[in-house]
Amino acid sequence: MVFSVALRFLRNREVAEELAQDVFLQCYRQLDRLESAEHACSWLRRAICHRAIDELRKQRYRPAIGLEGIPEPASSGAMPDMLLRDRLREMVECLPEKARMVVVLRYQEDLVPTEIAEMLDMPVSTVKSHLHRSLALLRGRLEKKVLRAGIGLPATEVCS
Repeated sequence: MVFSVALRFLRNREVAEELAQDVFLQCYRQLDRLESAEHACSWLRRAICHRAIDELRKQRYRPAIGLEGIPEPASSGAMPDMLLRDRLREMVECLPEKARMVVVLRYQEDLVPTEIAEMLDMPVSTVKSHLHRSLALLRGRLEKKVLRAGIGLPATEVCS
C-alpha cells in the first residue's frame, strides 16, 4: 500500500521505492508509539501521502532525468481501453498536488472522504471539493478531447 500510493502519485518507481523504505524506517523507529495495526496502517498512509507531496515539490527545483519509457507493473483491474486509461493517467498528473493525492487515495486506495481528510489533515469538505472539482475538470478535458478527435481537429495539450 505504501509503495503503491507513492508510485501512483509520483510515477517514478525508484523514488517511490526510496520513499517507501524511508517511511518504513521511520515507522520502525516509532513502533513503540503505534497502538494497534489500524493505527499503524493509518500512520503509514498519512506518512507516505505527506512524503510524496513533499517529494513532488522538491522535484520542481531539481533537474528531471526521466525514464518515461518504462512500463508500469500490470494490475489485475486493467481497463479494456488502454488509450483511455493512458489519457486519464496523464490528465490526473496535471492536477495540483493535493487534489491529485485526494484522487489517488479515493480511487486507488478506495478510501472514503473522512479517511482522506484525516490522512491529509484537511476538512472533509475540502476533500469533497477537491474530488468534485477534479472529476469535473477531468470529465471536461476528456469530453473536449473526444469531441476534437470526433471532428478531426488536432489534439491539444493534456493539461489544457
